[in-house]
Amino acid sequence: MAKTKTRPNPKTMRRVLKYIGKYKLLLPVSLLLAVVTVALTLYIPILIGQAIDVIGVLPIDLSAIVELFILGAILIGITALASWLMSIINNRICYDVVRDVRRDAFDKIERLPLSYLDAHSRGDIVNRVINDADHFSEGLLLGFTQLFTGVLTIAGTLAFMIYINWIVAIVVVVLTPISLVIAKYIATHTYSMFKLRSECEADESAFIEESITNQKLIKAFSYEDETQEKFGRINDRLSASTLRAIFYSSLTNPTTRFVYSVVYAAVALTGAIMAISSKDGAVAGIVFSVGQLASLLSYANQYTKPFNEISGVITEFQNALACASRIFELIDAEAEEPDAPDALTLEDAEGSVELKKVYFSYDPSHPLLEDVNVEAKPGERIAIVGPTGCGKTTLINLLMRFYDVNSGEILVDGHDASGLTRSSLRASYGMVLQDTWLFRGTVKENISIGKEGADDGEIIAAAKAAHAHSFIKRLPKGYDTVIEEGGENLSQGQRQLISIARIMLSLPPMLILDEATSSIDTRTEMRIQAAFAEMMRGRTSFIVAHRLSTVAEADLILVMRDGHIIETGSHAELLAKGGFYSELYNSQFAH
Repeated sequence: MAKTKTRPNPKTMRRVLKYIGKYKLLLPVSLLLAVVTVALTLYIPILIGQAIDVIGVLPIDLSAIVELFILGAILIGITALASWLMSIINNRICYDVVRDVRRDAFDKIERLPLSYLDAHSRGDIVNRVINDADHFSEGLLLGFTQLFTGVLTIAGTLAFMIYINWIVAIVVVVLTPISLVIAKYIATHTYSMFKLRSECEADESAFIEESITNQKLIKAFSYEDETQEKFGRINDRLSASTLRAIFYSSLTNPTTRFVYSVVYAAVALTGAIMAISSKDGAVAGIVFSVGQLASLLSYANQYTKPFNEISGVITEFQNALACASRIFELIDAEAEEPDAPDALTLEDAEGSVELKKVYFSYDPSHPLLEDVNVEAKPGERIAIVGPTGCGKTTLINLLMRFYDVNSGEILVDGHDASGLTRSSLRASYGMVLQDTWLFRGTVKENISIGKEGADDGEIIAAAKAAHAHSFIKRLPKGYDTVIEEGGENLSQGQRQLISIARIMLSLPPMLILDEATSSIDTRTEMRIQAAFAEMMRGRTSFIVAHRLSTVAEADLILVMRDGHIIETGSHAELLAKGGFYSELYNSQFAH
């Protein structure tokens, strides 16, 4: 079976051009400067040839040589200035394009459904936005700086060579396609290699991030050697794919240089023969001087150099397009379905929540929640209990519309949740989870996210209500202490207290507490439970708990097992039934 070569998708190139098109006012300026740079660069060999011919005539006209020298110096200065300005403009275009691509990629991340983020590693997503964008910008910059000038140089030198001696020009034109064939062959084979390298980079980034995040776990189980071995395998794959891509792409330079050396030698040989023959008369009606030969040799060198550079640019551009395609895959990922145009805004929710015949699964082949029916009246405390994997957290995800039900409906104050704006629905819930949500910023900023525009007094009052004020005051800068990414400079219990303070500040009409006190000591938990009891008064609350002692005061307990609600009732009623809840409860207090 023939091996299929991966080629750049034409759509990717069109997307790149679309981004570049936003800076269409700068492009003509860059092109104009490229024309000026190339035209003046190509005119200088004419001056050199004229100077050689002047020197070859006795007596030597020094004034003519000085004039040619001054003119050449002026042209070189103008060329340098034009080249510098062109580089500035090209850098501006390239880095603005990459900025736009990164902005669009991050904007898409904010609008992606959780199902996408759950299915892709964070390292892979980060690698696309950072590393792939960097490779893309490097290839794009090379394209702008060398492609424009290279194409113009080829066209210009060919025109000058035809003007000086069309016979020598024909020799150059005949030999040129050899290098083009070689460059095209190599370019078409390197795209898939660079794409594989980007994928290996993403795997390595994901593994490194995972290893750093779980360093305590790795050390606790003395898993360092195994982790190092896994990293070694991933790193070897990256090294092999990188070396293969670079080795294959680097063949462009020596092979095309060989062809260009042949071109240069052919020009030198043909030109020398014609120059010698011109002493005895014109050859094919052309009088050819030594100065013209010198000009032609200079043009031959300038003519072949852009081909070599363009070949390298094309190779790098394969890498850039491979990286761009990965970024565009992220940008093109299906976003979370937007709110319907007629979606209602939930304001001042009363807290009535009802689930009717709800079915949901992450994978259609593995059903999870089936025929779930729940009714929570305003102000009721609903506890959700059951063994691990029974669907408790999934039920919370559905209430928050992090996922939408496969069938059935969830009603909030009598409105189908799917017909409400997500922002207003989620603003009506306050969540405290076992996994804390903290970002890099001050303690004050992390608490105030619960209520926009909250003043210091409100923030401190909320922290006191959550029993977090005392430990916050002991931090180096109190409420202005910067929390590291993920709260690494705080204990797990401290992180959770800050998360609780955030909800104490916002006091939404409905609450979701998912193992909210799991990382807090027993004494503090008793105080927090009292604060929760006050906070939950008059608010519909959903409490997920493994420790059944914390849900004894709930108005209704839902007992889940294998995606079904198998028992409902109060704590006393469920114990009296002697069913699955009673078994769970007694197992926790068995002596």
